Amino acid sequence: MNLNLDKPICFFDLETTGTNIATDRIVEISILKVFPNGNKESHTWKVNPEMPIPPVVTSIHGITDEMVANEPTFSELAPKVYTLIKDSDLGGFNSNRFDIPLLAEELLRAGVDFEMKNTLSVDVQTIFHKMEKRTLEAAYKFYCDKDLINAHSAEADTIATYEVLEAQIERYETLENNTKFLAQFSSHKKFADFAGFIGFDKQGNEVFAFGKHRGNKVEDVLENEPGYFGWLLNADFPLYTKKILTGIKLRKLNNKLD
Repeated sequence: MNLNLDKPICFFDLETTGTNIATDRIVEISILKVFPNGNKESHTWKVNPEMPIPPVVTSIHGITDEMVANEPTFSELAPKVYTLIKDSDLGGFNSNRFDIPLLAEELLRAGVDFEMKNTLSVDVQTIFHKMEKRTLEAAYKFYCDKDLINAHSAEADTIATYEVLEAQIERYETLENNTKFLAQFSSHKKFADFAGFIGFDKQGNEVFAFGKHRGNKVEDVLENEPGYFGWLLNADFPLYTKKILTGIKLRKLNNKLD
């Protein structure tokens, strides 16, 4: 069956140097763009991370330093990647917690002003875990009755993720075949940033979700403790979190000027 789409959706998967969103880098990215009419466009790139790939990580995805030494850096690929995804919603497997946050970091680091305000994200892993609680390989076998060959290859994982979502929609009558519903169903607790440092209170105000100001409104803390904002920007927080904090501070200043 074809997904019922209002606009394109890009399923993507990353292979990386590790799992730290703020400091690790992409070594392979695969994107499968699915259009509302059912057409598909696929791209896969190896990426020079400009840092060593730890042997323990290579043992998982099989990508070595030598394999990416002559590949483009992400900064070089960023315009192509952004052009591909900028008009689309996003889909992936564990993408809300890992792939989207790390992709956002790489794009911002490359000077691309990446923003998710008008983008929905469908996390196929969350749907799977709510329904069956297994891994991607098990999901592929369970829903598609296929063995996942070349698991932890970005391209194989991306295609399997897309096929699993189609099979999930066909299997569960409670799953609506539209991106907005799937994004809401597959979302975790709502945060203003990807990493979970800035949440929302019941009134929809941004609040800190960590540290001494947990539960306090971000704009109030930034106004009352100007030095705290400087500390946040200089600390080892993800770039997207810093972008959100800066936006909140600028919004407060603009409201005062008005």
